[in-house]
Amino acid sequence: MRDVIVKSVHSSSRTRWLLTAAGLAATALATSLPATPAGAASGVPPTPRPTTGAESRTAAWLDAHPDAAERFFRDLPKGGDLHNHLSGAVRTEYLIQLAAEDGLCIDATMTAVAPPCAAGTRPAADALTDTGFRQEIVRAWSMQDFPQGESGHDHFFATFGKFGAATSHRGKMLADVAGTAAAQNQSYLETMVSPASAGARKLAAEVGWDADLAAMHRKLLAGGRLDQLITDAEREADTADAEFRETARCGSARPGPACRVTVRWISQVSRNSAPERVFTQIALGLRLAERDERFVAVNLVQPEDGEISLRDYRLHMRMLNYLHGVYPRAHITLHAGELVPGLVKPEDLTFHIDDAVRTGQAERIGHGVDLVHEDDWRRLARDMARRRIAVEVPLTSNAQILQVEGDEHPFPVYRKYGVPVVLSTDDPGVSRGDIGQEYSRAARTYGLGYPELKDLARASLEYAFLPGRSLWRPDPARKGFRPVEECRAAYSARCARLLAANPKARLEWQQEQSFRVFEARYAG
Repeated sequence: MRDVIVKSVHSSSRTRWLLTAAGLAATALATSLPATPAGAASGVPPTPRPTTGAESRTAAWLDAHPDAAERFFRDLPKGGDLHNHLSGAVRTEYLIQLAAEDGLCIDATMTAVAPPCAAGTRPAADALTDTGFRQEIVRAWSMQDFPQGESGHDHFFATFGKFGAATSHRGKMLADVAGTAAAQNQSYLETMVSPASAGARKLAAEVGWDADLAAMHRKLLAGGRLDQLITDAEREADTADAEFRETARCGSARPGPACRVTVRWISQVSRNSAPERVFTQIALGLRLAERDERFVAVNLVQPEDGEISLRDYRLHMRMLNYLHGVYPRAHITLHAGELVPGLVKPEDLTFHIDDAVRTGQAERIGHGVDLVHEDDWRRLARDMARRRIAVEVPLTSNAQILQVEGDEHPFPVYRKYGVPVVLSTDDPGVSRGDIGQEYSRAARTYGLGYPELKDLARASLEYAFLPGRSLWRPDPARKGFRPVEECRAAYSARCARLLAANPKARLEWQQEQSFRVFEARYAG
């Protein structure tokens, strides 16, 4: 992966460039940003903010051209995707291609298996020319043409076991996913993978479980075994980097669009596993995030309603709490509240988000669908707003897996309480969607206008685990997106220095320039 943002000031010409860039940024901000929303100072969630002329004209264009909405939402600068599982994000057709290239076979259950192809299996390569066979695989590996006589929840999670054998090329998959992000006018991606997975499983089995978390951590460190996993994970990342750059042609005279996307990894933890494996993966992910800037955070994955996931939920939060104290510079984002009545016992709906926030040290929450079933959920929502804990919302995924959408979804509730919200894709390959679909769905379902969509896109970078200061003053979800003092004045050397020193501010500045181009195209 590579950052395409400015790295540093090396010369007087570069300094002049930054000063000019800062001036353009400040001018754009001064002319495009609304005044501070009324009520912000009191902490009350603001009413719809004032709009600029360009925003109003852009909104009017969309209203007048509903038939062109797909193109509009594709072109809309959408910042980053912060909730994305790499293997589930790859286009299903590309997974089939990878399976064919690796000589894999497809068995009677439409599961990819290793060669040779025994009786009852077919070479995956057959799907490249046999349209009917290819469509059978697509239906088994994704949500296309669903329902098929089973729950959306079960079909969705079953897909990963079916195509898992085709996901060994992390760099190629990333090139596909980042290419889609670039085509959707996104500049940043945080995607989930399992670093050094086999080694972590082996170490956990050797060490075994110790309920004394400090002692458990010492056992992992003993003899440099956890650090060896760090080394293994970094080598995996190096290999993926090289494969990505080759696949996306990043070093060529004509690099692919994927090369423009800044990518960071989130280490995922298999929560439906034995305690020793969960603890080992958390420790590995947090330690890795403090040592390698390509990795930024840890997240727990697999169905939250799984037997072990439910049984050990509070234990997992205590693990995170302890290890956060050991590795305080690493970030934590957690799947929490991806539950609905009937999927689990009523008592399991009452505490997952709260425990993730208060004990698990989550800085962001993934899904958060069961909010209103949590004990004292209003207090929880107000606390999340005060602490600026964002919610990663994949509307399509929630509809497909949990059958929760429209008024039953807490999306508008979070916004009402001033909780930061970011739209995300989750597993767009499995869902057969993209981030543009999420913005379109939000606009259509909740009556969001262009200014609100623009601020959701800004939030996707504001709450990203990017290093450095932001371009925006604190708490934009409740107080509006207002530039920091350094970048209010046109042609400011102070703003140039801010952009040069802070990757987050630079990507946010780039997004503002993209908005100017976008609005000029659609507003005229």
